Amino acid sequence: MSAAEHAPAAAHVEESRRTGEYWLAALVPAVFLLIRQYSSVAPANLLTLLMAVPALGALGILFIPRQWTAILRRFALSVMVIELWLSALLFQGDYSSHAYQFAQSGVWVPSLGIHYAVGVDGMSYWLVLLTTLMTPISLYVSFNSINTKVKEYAFSFLLLEVGMIGAFVSLDLFLFYVFWELMLVPMYLIIGIWGGKDRIYAALKFFLYTMVGSLLMLIAILYVAVQYKALSGEYSFAMADLTRLILTQDEQLWLFAAFGLAFAIKVPMFPLHTWLPDAHVQAPTGGSVILAAVLLKLGGYGFLRFAMPLFPFASHQLGPTLAVFAVIGIIYGAACAWVQRDVKKLVAYSSVSHLGFVMLGIFSVTRSGVEGAVLQMIAHGISTGALFILVGVIYDRRHTRDLADFGGLAKVMPLYTVIFVIVTMSSVGLPGTNGFIGEFMILSGTYVSDQLSVWERVFAIFASTGVILAAVYMLHAVLKMFWGPLDKKANMGLADLNHREIIALSPLVFLIFWMGVFPASILDSMRPTVAHFVEDYDARWREAFADDTSRLSPVAAPEASDEAADPEEGREASRIEAPHGDVLALAGGAR
Repeated sequence: MSAAEHAPAAAHVEESRRTGEYWLAALVPAVFLLIRQYSSVAPANLLTLLMAVPALGALGILFIPRQWTAILRRFALSVMVIELWLSALLFQGDYSSHAYQFAQSGVWVPSLGIHYAVGVDGMSYWLVLLTTLMTPISLYVSFNSINTKVKEYAFSFLLLEVGMIGAFVSLDLFLFYVFWELMLVPMYLIIGIWGGKDRIYAALKFFLYTMVGSLLMLIAILYVAVQYKALSGEYSFAMADLTRLILTQDEQLWLFAAFGLAFAIKVPMFPLHTWLPDAHVQAPTGGSVILAAVLLKLGGYGFLRFAMPLFPFASHQLGPTLAVFAVIGIIYGAACAWVQRDVKKLVAYSSVSHLGFVMLGIFSVTRSGVEGAVLQMIAHGISTGALFILVGVIYDRRHTRDLADFGGLAKVMPLYTVIFVIVTMSSVGLPGTNGFIGEFMILSGTYVSDQLSVWERVFAIFASTGVILAAVYMLHAVLKMFWGPLDKKANMGLADLNHREIIALSPLVFLIFWMGVFPASILDSMRPTVAHFVEDYDARWREAFADDTSRLSPVAAPEASDEAADPEEGREASRIEAPHGDVLALAGGAR
């Protein structure tokens, strides 16, 4: 085509692009106003709205021409920013008790007892906020490297956000399973389409590992629902009902094994971790960030929200064994990270080690241990997400991740060096950063745990070696990358961080120090929930131990609400006392 013939086509493309930008500029404020109006009228629907916004965004992106790559990126990012702003309304909840906030419950499939039941408490709402923060950051950092199939990439991220938020807020086992499986598809596509040269192998390995665990969990979910019907006369998948079900000890052991396998694969725990390094190394930068920051947290959350409350006797019996694997994972992951030459694989193995601390805190079943585990999940999501962004930055410039190919980068990339060292200190657990408090609480809780038989001090001592090894492998990587002579020609002209990378990393660096200096800003809101979890767990495993029969515990009487409805503001609040004191709060608006 000649230049004269090409000019009209180019002008048409430019006109279409400008039209799309004007359309987007008009749409985003309109959506903001709509959400603001809706959320002020009916804030009890906030969690539904948090799932609907990215779902509608994913649907809307299908109608944008794939040639409008800039518009596709801006649209997807705008939807995620709206989602982040909307999730900030979760701070209006009252987390001074263990009651579920912004909860909704209604029958979805009456004949099967499937409910649409959602809610957040002092543990889950921080994980929702982590999701809505890290998803737009993950997409934003991808703009440097993802230039093909941008439409499908943005769609996958929006769909993934729906699944992650849905899994964190679900209070019905069937609903949780739907979102659990929904997350699998977009992550498989992100690795398999936009990953590295061995992306198909890594994607299939991720899919098969996760699917095997998920199918066993589905069988266990159906068995629990059938047993509930046998004792109550009707099916139900709602956690408020199923936590009343006390199964025999043998049944609990088998069912906990099925649930535990699915969640242990997702964490992942040793020896089920082998899919993770491959997935991280082959995934694009954005995929690695969201995998480490959010998806892995669903394993630990699954134990806290579902496996341990439903099968307390089995959790008590198998907890010390799982703690052994957690400690092995801490040391093994750190040792593997130490010998890696690929810096991305080093960070991947460091996740195995750090998440071993999380699982050790959970299985200690002490307030300090569980609070530390949840805090460490959040801290790991921030610091490891930042590390994967930083690895992606240097890979985009050098197209290598081998530590031997670097050296002396501090001389040409001073800002990059400063931020990398800050995030490294966070990952190591330096006091004053977000990595310190969680690990300290986990080790303290483990040391005094009654759950871990007579081995609690041994577990704490061996686990503490993981902190030392973390300093060894991270500082070794920093030394190899940034110090020493700048003797490789390819490194001499490297550009420092650009504005896009600074924007993506700035909130994470801020949170590293905020969580390290003001951990109470997070811990205070989760303490009532964790206290209730520990007390209820202790009472229920003892109840199952004392009487090895299948039965339903009695329903507690409803607790009267001391909050009246406010028709002028469209706000209403009620509190329903669920079995074993588990309060479901149908809450709307500020408290």
